[in-house]
Amino acid sequence: MTLLQAIIIAIIQGSTEQFPISSLGHAAIVPAILHWPLDLHGEMFLPLLVMLHLGTCVALLVFFWRDWVALFTGAAGRHGEATQMDSIRILALLAVATIPAVVIGGLFEHAIRSLFGTARYAAIFLTLNGVMLLVVDRMRAGLLPGRARSLASLGFGEALLIGLFQCLAFFPGLSRSGACIVGGLLRGLSHENSARFAFLMAQPVILAATVLEALKLRHAPPQPGQMHMAIIAAVVASVVALVCTGILMRYFHDHEDWALRPFGWYCIGAGALSFLYLSF
Repeated sequence: MTLLQAIIIAIIQGSTEQFPISSLGHAAIVPAILHWPLDLHGEMFLPLLVMLHLGTCVALLVFFWRDWVALFTGAAGRHGEATQMDSIRILALLAVATIPAVVIGGLFEHAIRSLFGTARYAAIFLTLNGVMLLVVDRMRAGLLPGRARSLASLGFGEALLIGLFQCLAFFPGLSRSGACIVGGLLRGLSHENSARFAFLMAQPVILAATVLEALKLRHAPPQPGQMHMAIIAAVVASVVALVCTGILMRYFHDHEDWALRPFGWYCIGAGALSFLYLSF
């Protein structure tokens, strides 16, 4: 892998992990279209994978640090009893929502990605991701009229359901953030609150995945050149992810009525065209 390829992959990771268009799907499709002989899940690229995830997690922590401070200080009782109860409940909801990814990911993630990890499968699932975004965005107004719910109003069963939606991302091409946002919308959250819950929930999941991947480096220590390239890619991914998170949260705040539709149409077009190109 060249430094330019690593930077391109970092830009893809930093942008598509935040936008509901599947980072894993793009990581499978783009190298195949560009005829790069890369296996992003091979041992050789493990340092890059670890550092990209770390960069993305750092970007989310930087962007949402005020949310975490508010939740933990609220849970400690520093802002009144009502805020304390809401903060404790939201932290508990986030913990419950991560359970499916831990359990299902630990049991089935490797098998799913082994079966469906090719670029053509990723293109198919990317197209389905677009259909999912369009259908739910159009259904939402009719299903859940009225004022959007707050995060603290969610039940634990609803948080678990959103966590199950997150597991769709084990299929390359189905977006983790997109699936979580869809789950939140179906439970009456706004686009902005659905995205906020998705990104808060993502941070412990991404951090845990990063730690697990880093532990594998004990058996295959990276070369200095690999680590230098991985660090540069991580910085690029972090900066891109930070900018894209800010853009997305502002966009959701300003476009509540049809926020997912541009992403849905993009995924359908990109997925279908990629499948045709890779097939013929």
